[in-house]
Amino acid sequence: MSSWLQSGGSVVVMSLQYPTHEFVKTSIKNITGIDLNNYSQNVIFIQLDTEICGYEIVNSQLINANLVKPDIWDESINMAIKHLPDNGPGILIFASALNLLLFSPSYGNAIFSKIKETIKTNTRLTYIISVSTSAKKEQIKQLETMADNLILSRSDKSPFRLYMTIKRLTDGHFNNSEIQIPVTENTLKSIKEMANHSKGKVLPAIMKI
Repeated sequence: MSSWLQSGGSVVVMSLQYPTHEFVKTSIKNITGIDLNNYSQNVIFIQLDTEICGYEIVNSQLINANLVKPDIWDESINMAIKHLPDNGPGILIFASALNLLLFSPSYGNAIFSKIKETIKTNTRLTYIISVSTSAKKEQIKQLETMADNLILSRSDKSPFRLYMTIKRLTDGHFNNSEIQIPVTENTLKSIKEMANHSKGKVLPAIMKI
């Protein structure tokens, strides 16, 4: 995301496991050093809100949306990209913790089909989709098979370290050796604690829809 913005592109951020977009801003600054406030014209956050039926534009950088519903997924993304410049590498959609949406008893299958359709038919935007491989394993395997590029990560708990391995890229050569991601243990703990706290609220809300 940092490199994308520095290259002149725009980003839509959909981080379902974090309580506020301000926390995402702080985390990105701690990890990359980039201040998203300096790119206010090029970044829009879509915040999950299960209490509303559709989506609401809060301000120029924030849209609240009930992303569990497939039509709202489309509408909120389309609304966001309409307000972003399409320069440099274009528009990046960064979506994390999408597993959570699949737990909806009413919309889980439909939103999963929407995510697959997005991966299969999209030719206009660039998507980075982050998911857990432990929740809804069979569905996630399907997404892994469909993805153009596939990167896996794992963690060690003591000390807390994060590692990643590139499994597949559609273009160019790559090193498939596992590498440690250079993020401090304290930063990782802070992010994980906040994610766990938020998921404790978000998941029960989604399971009621």
